[in-house]
Parts: sequence; C-alpha cells; structure tokens
Amino acid sequence: MDFILTDNDKKTLLRTARETIAAALQNREPVLDPSDGILETLCGAFVTLHENGELRGCIGHMTGIEPLFQTVKEMAYAAAFEDPRFPPVTAQELDRLFIEISVLTPLEKTNDPNLIQVGVHGIYLVGKGRAGVLLPQVATEQGWDRETFLRQTCRKAGLPPEAYKDSEITIYLFSAIIFDEKIL
Repeated sequence: MDFILTDNDKKTLLRTARETIAAALQNREPVLDPSDGILETLCGAFVTLHENGELRGCIGHMTGIEPLFQTVKEMAYAAAFEDPRFPPVTAQELDRLFIEISVLTPLEKTNDPNLIQVGVHGIYLVGKGRAGVLLPQVATEQGWDRETFLRQTCRKAGLPPEAYKDSEITIYLFSAIIFDEKIL
C-alpha cells in the first residue's frame, strides 16, 4: 500500500466504527469526526467484531469503491447488523464488542499458490460462480500453513478444499494494515 495510516487516522476509524454501531442501536445519526486526507483514499477494508474473544461479525469490501472513512462506517454497520452468520448486535452487547479494522492493499492476481506468505497475505479466491476471502491474520490466528489456508479459503467459497488447484479458479493476494481498539 502506498500510504501509511497514522495512529490518529486509525483512532478516527475505530471511533467511527463504534459510533456508527452505537448510533444505530440508539436510533440516531452518528456523531463522527470529520474525515480528510488519507481517510478519503479509495481502498478496500473489513470491519471485524469480536465478543468475549469470539467472532461476532465481519464484513468488508475487497476494493476501494468509496473513501476509506465511508467504507469503514458502512462495514461497521454491516458487520453489526447484516452478517448473515449472526443475529444483529444488541444494545446489551455494545460494551462487550471489540473492533478490528483491516485496510486492504490492491489485489494482485497470482498463478502460483507458493507465493502466499502466511501472516502477510490474505487470499481472495474466485471461480465457478463462487468467491471466498480470508484476511491475512486468519491463518496466523488459526495456526494454519499455506495449504490449510488455501483449503479453508476454498471452503469459505463453498468449493471443494482442493479447488484452488483448478485452472478455472483465480487466486488474488493482498496485504492489510490491521489495527484494533487496543490502540485507543
């Protein structure tokens, strides 16, 4: 990624995510810090929510279709209320939520799965009418090697575990600037 997020940028994005969720739970408009500079850059981002150490929601955009500030706002809302794997977040859960944001680098297509560096790259796998993505930190958190990471990305896409070897499957790599509420 050709830019660096300062600690203040990261804090602004984390406050934006939390305030967006809190405002939705309180049926009001969010009160947000103004965005400018680097936060207006078009890039993909994911917002991940944890509750008591367990995944509670994770939604994102792979590519930059809106300014980063707006993407984080929308993905925070989606992770809290629209992740189909979980019921919507409730007001009682708000104080127990822990927010993590992953700002993504542009996608790079690869034909060589051996280029994947566990802990550095995330995988976006597309083909046969399916797509699946796992962020760079997932493989590290789970203790996976490269092959397990690829197999799990296939599973996430609803494909057989060995589908990444199929010529009809396209593999994209990306990295991420990952930060969470520990910096607040």
